[in-house]
Amino acid sequence: MTHSISRRGFLAASSASLLGATFPLPGMAAPERRSLLATTRTLDIDGRAATVLGLVNASGQTGLTFDEGDAFSVRLENRLGEPTLIHWHGQIPPNVQDGVPDMPAPLLRPGEARDYDYATAPGTHWMHAHIPSHEMQLLAAPLIVRRAEEVAEDRQEVVMFLHDFSFRSPEEIFEELGIVAGDGHTMGGMSGMSGMMNHGAMGGMDLNDIEFDAYLANDRTLSDPDVVSVEAGGRIRLRIVNASAATVFWIDTGTLAAQVVAVDGQPVVPVSGSRWGLVMAQRIDLLIDLPEGGGAWPILALREGAREQTGIILATPGAEVRKVSAKADAAAPAFDLDLAQEAMFEALNPLASRPLNRGYMMMLSGAMMPYSWSIDGQVWPDYLPVECASGERVEIMFHNMSMMGHPMHLHGHHYQVVGLNGRPLNGARRDTVYVPPMASVTIAFDAGESADWMLHCHHMAHLQSGMMTVLTVA
Repeated sequence: MTHSISRRGFLAASSASLLGATFPLPGMAAPERRSLLATTRTLDIDGRAATVLGLVNASGQTGLTFDEGDAFSVRLENRLGEPTLIHWHGQIPPNVQDGVPDMPAPLLRPGEARDYDYATAPGTHWMHAHIPSHEMQLLAAPLIVRRAEEVAEDRQEVVMFLHDFSFRSPEEIFEELGIVAGDGHTMGGMSGMSGMMNHGAMGGMDLNDIEFDAYLANDRTLSDPDVVSVEAGGRIRLRIVNASAATVFWIDTGTLAAQVVAVDGQPVVPVSGSRWGLVMAQRIDLLIDLPEGGGAWPILALREGAREQTGIILATPGAEVRKVSAKADAAAPAFDLDLAQEAMFEALNPLASRPLNRGYMMMLSGAMMPYSWSIDGQVWPDYLPVECASGERVEIMFHNMSMMGHPMHLHGHHYQVVGLNGRPLNGARRDTVYVPPMASVTIAFDAGESADWMLHCHHMAHLQSGMMTVLTVA
C-alpha cells in the first residue's frame, strides 16, 4: 500500500501539544543540563567571509562530548531566523526526540528552546538538521560519546569533521538540479546541470552531481588548515565524521599507519591500512601511533573522482608545517564499487543469532536527467512503508539499480551488514551503509520502539528530491 504524507502535516494534531515540551528520562536523577545553540557563524573560506549555520555549546565551540553512562541532557535553543530541528545521528532516543520535523515533534521556532533527555549510545556520532537546506549550510557538529575503555586509555582524542561548502544557497543548487523546494517532488528541467554532471563521471557512473566551492576539515581549507598539536611518539584516536552534503571522501593518513577500530561508532575487528573511503554520514575511528621523532603529518580527505582535497595536520611543537595543495596530483578513484572495503569489516559485537521474522528487498532507483531518485518506485511524500513489529528480526536488501551510490541511513536502530551482492557476511554494525551502483547490500536488525522511523539516502539532494521512506514498527 502506498502512503502519502506531507512534511508539515504528519501527526500535526498530536505534534502541537509537544511545542516547548521537555522529555524526562525515567528513573534517573536529573543531570546538569547542557546548552546547545542553533545559530549563525562566520568562516574564512580562502580569504572570503562566509556566513554559515552551526551548533554551538556553552563554551562557544561546536559539538558535544560525553562519557559512556552520561545522560544526554541538553537544552536546544533556536537562535536562527527560521524554524529548524536537530537529529542526533547514531543515537537511539525515544522516537519523539529523534529530530525529524513532525515525526512526531514539530519544528523548533525561532527563539524557542526544547529539552532532551535520554541514555547516550557510545561512539563517534554527530548531530545535524534534518532539513537538507540547513544541513548544507553546515548546521551540524560532532556528538562524541567516549567508551569507558577509551577514557582510560592513554590516547589523545582528535576529531576531523568534514564538510562540502558552496557560496550559492541550497535553493540555487536545488533549482539547478531541477528539484522543486517543498515536499521534495522534482521537475523535469536540468537548468545549469552541464557543468555539474561532467565532473567526476567514471565508466557511466555519476560520482559527483554538485560542484562545491570548498571542502572543509574542522571548518578550514588547506590554505589555512587546522594544525593539531601532538607529542612525538604520541598515541592518537582520530575520529573522522563525513558531514558533507554530497561528497564521498578517501581518508589518507600518508606515511602514518593506522588501524580502523570502529565504523559509525560501533567497534570492529581492527584492520590496518592508510587509505579508507567514507561516504556521507559515516564515521570511522583510527588508532595512530606517531613516530618518536618530531614532525608534521597531513591527514587528507580526497574527493571521490576528483582532485580536490582537504584535511588537518598533526604536528609536534616546533615542527615545520609545509603547505599542502588543495588539489591532488591526480583524481581519486571511485569508492568501493566492488564492496571490497565493506567486506573487510567485522563487528566485535554482532547481532545474536536468531530466526528471521521479516525480509524485504528495497529498490533504489533514479537518474540525473530528469533529476529524480526513488525508493521502491515512490518519491516522497509517497512511500511504501517497511512494516514490522517491535522485537522482530528484520532483514532489508538494498538493491541499487541506479548509476549513483546511495548512503542509506535508518533512524532509531544500529543494524548489521549481513550480505554483499548476495554473499553472506558477518559484517560491521552501522547506521549508514553505502550501496554502490548496480549492487546490493543486506542489513539485519531487531526492530525497536513502536513508532515510525525514517529510512533514507543521506545524499542531501537525493533526500530533497524524495529518496526516503518509513520503517513502521507496530
